[in-house]
Amino acid sequence: MSAPYVVTIARGFGSGGKEVGAKLAQRMGIPVYERQILRLASDESGLNEALFGMVDEKLTGMTLIKKLTGIPFHTVAEPQDSTFVSDVNLYNLQAEIIRKLAKSESCVIIGKCADYVLRDYTNAASFYIEAPRADCVRSIVAKLGVSEKDAHRLIHKTDKYRADYYKYYTNGGLWTNPINYDMTLNSARVGRERCVDVIEHYIRLKFGL
Repeated sequence: MSAPYVVTIARGFGSGGKEVGAKLAQRMGIPVYERQILRLASDESGLNEALFGMVDEKLTGMTLIKKLTGIPFHTVAEPQDSTFVSDVNLYNLQAEIIRKLAKSESCVIIGKCADYVLRDYTNAASFYIEAPRADCVRSIVAKLGVSEKDAHRLIHKTDKYRADYYKYYTNGGLWTNPINYDMTLNSARVGRERCVDVIEHYIRLKFGL
């Protein structure tokens, strides 16, 4: 049995990164994790999954929370600790799940700052998928049935949130920095199906599959 490998996918909203990750997982015969990580963190900690969903979706007052709690970003608090349900600790619990997955099974992980969490893991390969705004707008309009104006608004809001989330939990990291990833791909130029081909070829070369 070969050693486990992990593929992380970060993506601009409307770029098709989630689709690329799902197709890659299907082609490689490995599981894909996105929101499933929230459920796994809930099962592991005994905390309600809704708490993890709230942290995953909002960054309300996070700077203040960080100052008040003083929890390190890589340390999981003990259940009896008053900070056990703080936003930072809930994130740490998710990060711990990601690390456990990387050690135990081959998989694709979408989002969740997984590239940062696994930055020192030699069995991880990280990719960033993006596309020009016009292509993302067309994708969102077709997928969600919204107007172009609403698609622009959704892309701006979602990408800003992802950038802020990444910056906060990586202590100032830039979500779109190409140095974070093995490779960045423009899905409009390459094509989503060919993005899957490129990533598959790369990970087979990198991990000798």
